[in-house]
Amino acid sequence: QVQLVESGGGSVQAGDSLRLSCATSGLTFSSCAMAWFRRAPGKEREFVARISRSGGRTYYADSVKGRFTIARDNAKITVYLQMNSLKPEDTAVYYCAADPGATGSYIYWGQGTQVTVSS
Repeated sequence: QVQLVESGGGSVQAGDSLRLSCATSGLTFSSCAMAWFRRAPGKEREFVARISRSGGRTYYADSVKGRFTIARDNAKITVYLQMNSLKPEDTAVYYCAADPGATGSYIYWGQGTQVTVSS
């Protein structure tokens, strides 16, 4: 059974930092590209960041580029999202997702973790 469990969300002030973690099980983790998405209140889910299977390539939404960093630890089968200089518009539920085989299709999703940034 595949599980992705996010943690690390919370309520912070603008300018603060948070690190989200996504612990996985039941996956061949090293064969999966991993990504973070988010859904803000009243908005559609949007892409945040993606990391290749080896971790050598990363991709970011323009809105978070330079502030967020995605990383992975294949030994710990965990993916991270370091979020710095948080803004109120970063308030959302953050989800991690797994793309087995790096085909571009996210098959597995976590349940999400809430991030709230106040001004």
